[in-house]
Amino acid sequence: MIRILTVVGARPQFVKAAVVSRALAATSMVEEIMVHTGQHFDANMSDIFFDEMKIPEPDHNLGIGGGTHGANTGRMLEQIEQLLFGEKPDMVLVFGDTDSTLAAALAAAKLMIPIGHVEAGLRSFNRAMPEEINRVLTDHISDLLFSPSDVSVGNLAREGIAADKVHCTGDVMFDAVEMFAPVAAQQSSILSDLGIRRGEYALCTIHRKENTDALDRLHSIFAGLADSGAQIILPLHPRTRNVLAANDIPVGANIRIIDPVGYLDMLALQEGARLVGTDSGGVQKEAFFLSVPCITFRDETEWVELVEIGANKLVGADREAIATSLAARLAPVSRQPLYGDGSASHIIAKTIVAHLR
Repeated sequence: MIRILTVVGARPQFVKAAVVSRALAATSMVEEIMVHTGQHFDANMSDIFFDEMKIPEPDHNLGIGGGTHGANTGRMLEQIEQLLFGEKPDMVLVFGDTDSTLAAALAAAKLMIPIGHVEAGLRSFNRAMPEEINRVLTDHISDLLFSPSDVSVGNLAREGIAADKVHCTGDVMFDAVEMFAPVAAQQSSILSDLGIRRGEYALCTIHRKENTDALDRLHSIFAGLADSGAQIILPLHPRTRNVLAANDIPVGANIRIIDPVGYLDMLALQEGARLVGTDSGGVQKEAFFLSVPCITFRDETEWVELVEIGANKLVGADREAIATSLAARLAPVSRQPLYGDGSASHIIAKTIVAHLR
């Protein structure tokens, strides 16, 4: 049996791992060891995802979270290295661009263990973003780079990464939406629980440190939300909630803050929204997969192709642009085949098996 040690730590990674783990299990040739670093430790940000998506319970939960980027990465690196000594995997599999991603990749590289990176090649070209540093470094030490799109493949080619390491698989988040959106439609009662109706609200998320740690940006974003007059549902990340409270940032009467929700409820909220506003990379894509127009509270995005086709609009922290966009009635998005056909996870599993046999 091939032994794969999969490392996750944040909610977008739980979504990606859910479909890839299923595909690995379906090969009947892989034993997967699941490691949760604890980067997202709140029950609504972690446990509910494992329950809803039937992800195997982590074999190891490191309980590391809540610190600075350097502290978290260092502690994760140390503990993952010890796990690698004990588990002796044939490959370490990482997802996305978090501190958990980089720590696991570094630990594996130093022990000469092959690395597979799912969602390789994304670039915002903003090195001030910790995520950009994480994804660039991880790509350059990985052995198998699973890219979601032609754009990401091109980024890797320009950086001189050998073409035989790069595999354009499509996007595993598309796989997840295709698999779980029908489940959400059947099982989620979030709209009725909140007393809201399809097409009458905007769904927003705000969590990136470039917004939460810059009070002028956060003030401007929330002022724009309030100025729009739109009915807004805002599942609020604990970090954002704490910053709002600590700095007395006003929240408009049209903004309804709720606790973070699980994956099925989030899909239902996105599918029912007339517009999504976010600073999350994953939510930008999910909106596109569900044919919902999106605005992004960032100055750049790694998903440039969505901006180019008009499915996403960058509004940064511009108060007027946010208010105007939220108040507008944008046309539904026409879904285009930018990210494969929903079989990315199976392509990844087959590629890993072929590489390690």
